Amino acid sequence: MKITILCVGKCKEKYMQQAVAEYVKRLSRYVKMQIIEVPDEKTPEGASTRQEEQIKEKEGKRLLEKIRSEDEVVVLAIEGEQMKSEEFAHQINQYGISGKGNVVFVIGGSLGLSHEVMKRANQKLSFSKMTFPHQLMRVILLEQIYRAYRIIKKEPYHK
Repeated sequence: MKITILCVGKCKEKYMQQAVAEYVKRLSRYVKMQIIEVPDEKTPEGASTRQEEQIKEKEGKRLLEKIRSEDEVVVLAIEGEQMKSEEFAHQINQYGISGKGNVVFVIGGSLGLSHEVMKRANQKLSFSKMTFPHQLMRVILLEQIYRAYRIIKKEPYHK
């Protein structure tokens, strides 16, 4: 199984890049990982709702171009399902057992995800009702995937 994190925009801050690199390194002993970034659109100050929708549509098209028909797609969205770390670990394990070739976690840009991307999702996952910067969300997601593998392997880390 391979896990792909597909996200809008680059991770700009060095400390975020270092955190992402650390978790990717840790995960390399459990799963093939890749992070794919698609360019984000600049949102003009005081953008209208229509302008924001157009921006999400453009970013959404870029995301959908990177998703294959056979991919299992999990979008990160506030309205998604919340679960405990143990439940998330069970889900990750089930993906492997059921022979899913590639699980794609999708993180939108600052405006969120387009309707088309949301429709493509096999699952909507939420880490909180709060909004997080999309760069920080990468680190949180990677940490939870790492925690999931430690739980699956019954290795110390999860408390």
